[in-house]
Amino acid sequence: MIHSRKQTESTSKPATAMARNRSRKTTLIFFFLLSVMAFCAFVPVFAPLPSLSSNPHHHRHDHHRRDQINTRKFEIDDDMFWKDGKPFQIIGGDLHYFRIPPEYWEDRLLRAKALGLNAIQTYVPWNLHEPNPGKLVFGGIADLESFLKLCQKLDLLVLLRAGPYICGEWDLGGFPAWLLAIEPALRLRSSDPAYLQLVEGWWGILLPKVAPLLYGNGGPIVMVQIENEYGSYGDDKAYLHHLVMLARQLLGEEIILYTTDGGSRNTLEKGTIRGDSVFSAVDFSTGDDPWPIFELQREFNAPGKSPPLSSEFYTGWLTHWGEKIAKTDADFTANALKRILSRNGSAVLYMAHGGTNFGFYNGANTGQDESDYKPDLTSYDYDAPIRESGDVDNAKFRAIRRVIGQYSSTPLPSVPSNKEKAGFGSIQFENTAFLFDLLDMRDMANVIKSENPVSMESVGQMFGFLLYVAEYASKNGGSRLVIPKVHDRALVFISCPSKANGGVSYVGRIERWSNQALHLPNAKCVSNISLFILVENMGRVNYGQYLFDRKGILSPVYLDGSILHWWKMTSFPLQNLNEDPKFNPIIQVASSRFTKIAARKKLEYNSGDASKGPAFYAGRFIINKTNEVKDTYFSFRGWGKGIVFVNEFNIGRYWPTSGPQCNLYVPAPILRQGENVVVLLELESPNPDLVVESVDQPDFSCGSNTASVHQL
Repeated sequence: MIHSRKQTESTSKPATAMARNRSRKTTLIFFFLLSVMAFCAFVPVFAPLPSLSSNPHHHRHDHHRRDQINTRKFEIDDDMFWKDGKPFQIIGGDLHYFRIPPEYWEDRLLRAKALGLNAIQTYVPWNLHEPNPGKLVFGGIADLESFLKLCQKLDLLVLLRAGPYICGEWDLGGFPAWLLAIEPALRLRSSDPAYLQLVEGWWGILLPKVAPLLYGNGGPIVMVQIENEYGSYGDDKAYLHHLVMLARQLLGEEIILYTTDGGSRNTLEKGTIRGDSVFSAVDFSTGDDPWPIFELQREFNAPGKSPPLSSEFYTGWLTHWGEKIAKTDADFTANALKRILSRNGSAVLYMAHGGTNFGFYNGANTGQDESDYKPDLTSYDYDAPIRESGDVDNAKFRAIRRVIGQYSSTPLPSVPSNKEKAGFGSIQFENTAFLFDLLDMRDMANVIKSENPVSMESVGQMFGFLLYVAEYASKNGGSRLVIPKVHDRALVFISCPSKANGGVSYVGRIERWSNQALHLPNAKCVSNISLFILVENMGRVNYGQYLFDRKGILSPVYLDGSILHWWKMTSFPLQNLNEDPKFNPIIQVASSRFTKIAARKKLEYNSGDASKGPAFYAGRFIINKTNEVKDTYFSFRGWGKGIVFVNEFNIGRYWPTSGPQCNLYVPAPILRQGENVVVLLELESPNPDLVVESVDQPDFSCGSNTASVHQL
């Protein structure tokens, strides 16, 4: 049980009184000590949480003496941060290792130092490191320990946001999607025992890995965050206390634990832990007057334990598909930062460098209800001072650096030049296979049969696509298809097996955000008609009350008002950022093995519908010399919607018809000298010329861009 702050203070008052009045009789001292011993003997369960310092009542004039004993210490006192006995102002920035190729980690960190930052804040996404139960990934882009050691090499402190929930515009807020398959359903972000048991298992792996890298152990980590903006979600204090207890068990008593919540009384009341065991930081909209919020912050920290810290100072904002690209004014942002730093406040830029949502890991938001679904772009540029490609030659970088330079305790490093980029010209593609060709290759043992449709997670698939197949009788005038709940986007096809050329014909789509009935035409089929519904997972909700975001068909399917039963479900997971699925057609497509399959495939497309079905397209381009391997962008103007793989690496989603992102960033470490293979899964309509342009700059001007967007 956790001791309350009030109880802690009440037990310490007699000792404080004795220190102030040493002339009291020896007998009073004797009886007092007896009473304390009796209290401890009978009430051991009321031990308080460890404080932010090993001695919560110490005074700053004791520092020089203590520093002679232990010179490496990061702590909070006198409403300031102290590093090795000297006042320290955190001027940090979020930079996420999982949004940057490992080969570029050092480059991006050096650019952050040139901006003037002395600390890096990063999330740790559980789903990246445990994509399947018990399967742990800590290599490649998930090599957290190497990233932290690199921060230390470059003399950058680290604020580690260990979750288990992170938000971050990341799929399911960093939770592994397999949590959604557990029955009975878990209550995420709560003191649900089944959920906490899984968190304990995850933290039991993660926290011992990072413990040697805590500042007191010689590493760069000075603070570890518990949860993330919990006050905007719930008020389960038992949950927060359990996380704190677990972190203390695994990390020790010296490390500063902290929470981050919105700068309002309501969110701080729900998301913080009173007392001096956990430091409460705040975030708020850029441009808000920070100092009244910092004064409010003081109420939720122990006396002397509230250095003003904006742990998410927003340099830009996120963008969803269908919106205009979010932009914030450079001078406005820099001046807002100056209002914090000029009075010795601390700030962490969110983001210093955004990076890219590679693979299928982009998150999503909702509006008034869960059907008001808004998936995030592949680009996580965020209009940050260090752009998605690492560019720093921009007004925002210069304006923020100028402000930081006024308050930095050391001269700022020189600014590196932008990395050179290349346009490799036109890449010609050819259609290598339709997605339905792959049905012939599937192991029928992996096809799930059920009376009613089940979710992706329930069939063991976390990302990509799931194909639902059922049959119904043909009728004059056609039929009316209704799917009340589909997450997120369904492409609908029909086929008449009894016809000699019984191909798969595209009918239309049903979308989560604009769900409407679909008319199925009369196929004049003697046999039953086969109904194919291909559902795309476009990214799970990462914030708010609709976080429990299963994918696939999540309701009965109605045909002319009656429920359609008996379904077969086939997974098309493709490959994600950090995992190798059991079935990976990408390599086979890239090597053109489908040319043989095409000659004997059973499912043919009707010629008139060939541009309206999901299909694979392969292209190649040559880079002649090693020094010509440079960052590039692929322009998808003229294409519909799909996924792109470069040398088997999942770059992410393209959707120029929705916009605003036209071009996808392709970093040089993914490319190679010689032949580079690009594979597209185009879901709707390919570019008529089957060409993708490799260009040397980003482009966010596609789509109608009529949706509202956050602007500062």
